Amino acid sequence: MIFISEEAKSKVDTLKQEAEIGQDYFIRISVVGGGCSGLSYKMDFDNEGQPDDQVFEDRGVKLVTDLKSFLYLCDTTLDYSDGLNGKGFHFVNPNATRTCGCGESFAV
Repeated sequence: MIFISEEAKSKVDTLKQEAEIGQDYFIRISVVGGGCSGLSYKMDFDNEGQPDDQVFEDRGVKLVTDLKSFLYLCDTTLDYSDGLNGKGFHFVNPNATRTCGCGESFAV
């Protein structure tokens, strides 16, 4: 399963309203090669499903990932912070054995 924090849910709802996108859009999360630790997260709004999609819903938010990415994302939480240490979405991934200093990439 992939989870979303209350803070991230609130920000996602705000972004959807600002972009004026419909309720049929969901968050697509994937893992791609790159970054200083080897793997990076990619996230965007999408409204088209793919054959190998893994679909989850948490706090009323639909979170979708491909099967290959899910191997890295199992039990990960999408979070959001607007504190002094940085503003934006970040992933709390129990599968990551190492992350880079900026938190944009990870390794397993």
